[in-house]
Amino acid sequence: MSLSSTAHNLVVLASEGAEQHGGNHDSLNPFLTGGGALCVLLLMLWVTSRLNRDR
Repeated sequence: MSLSSTAHNLVVLASEGAEQHGGNHDSLNPFLTGGGALCVLLLMLWVTSRLNRDR
């Protein structure tokens, strides 16, 4: 089995349900998701900067 035939089989398998499921869910608000990710990253940056002080 070659790499190209494996990739083709995976693409066909992934696209079988594409007509029924578009991938966009009504409850996924992009602004809320992006804002939540930004808040988590800023919190991680703040914690890292507090723990990485030169004494």
